Amino acid sequence: MTHLLILGGTTEANALAKAVAEQGIPATYSYAGRVENPRPQPLPVRVGGFGGVDGLASYLRDHSVSHVVDATHPFAAQMSGNAIQACRDAHVPLAALTRSAWTAQEGDNWHHVADINGAVAALSGAPQRVFLAVGRMHLEDFAAQPQHHYLLRLVDEPGALPLPNCDVVVSRGPFTVEDDRALMQQHGIELVVSKNAGGTGARAKLDVARALGMPVLMIDRPALPQRTELSSVAQVLGWLAHSGVNLGV
Repeated sequence: MTHLLILGGTTEANALAKAVAEQGIPATYSYAGRVENPRPQPLPVRVGGFGGVDGLASYLRDHSVSHVVDATHPFAAQMSGNAIQACRDAHVPLAALTRSAWTAQEGDNWHHVADINGAVAALSGAPQRVFLAVGRMHLEDFAAQPQHHYLLRLVDEPGALPLPNCDVVVSRGPFTVEDDRALMQQHGIELVVSKNAGGTGARAKLDVARALGMPVLMIDRPALPQRTELSSVAQVLGWLAHSGVNLGV
């Protein structure tokens, strides 16, 4: 009996959920619970963590999960690592629905760092007006560099913030080049700090930075153990069909 678990929260996961529902594949969509108002899905939804590798493996067994698709954010390294190990422990096939990383183009001025700590260290120095496009989870780390004036764009209202000088824009992508240019010019941005999330929904800020000759501090993706990686919903459906899932029932 088929029961697909989608580890979601991304545009790719939403597209997969729509296709899976249309195909009539029994599935559950899992949100990590970091967004207050997640997008509604055409599938049953669960919200929250699993309790590490052991908790996820138990969930797979207890709910008779037959397949897992990890369509989480490219920087959700802990969840992705847990999924790899839990699926091995529970003997459940796993595939990742991934998006291609961004690559620098002619005219880009990118400085690469390996992780959040590297980005924090690279911000030492004179005050700047920084578009800090790293999400809500890592803001505390950047409190170590309080001399900058930060622009934050977040999905939810953040409440108290650890940064003494910042402006907050609450907005959900996708974002356009025109809007990001206006935003960055309005706030006098001098530097963009970005995770290499890939995809199209949030890359406009990079196109604007290139056009304005602005430097970008690019945080490279975390390394993960080997796994099956697919790049489209069609490939995921093909993987499911190849592994015995009856599509369209």
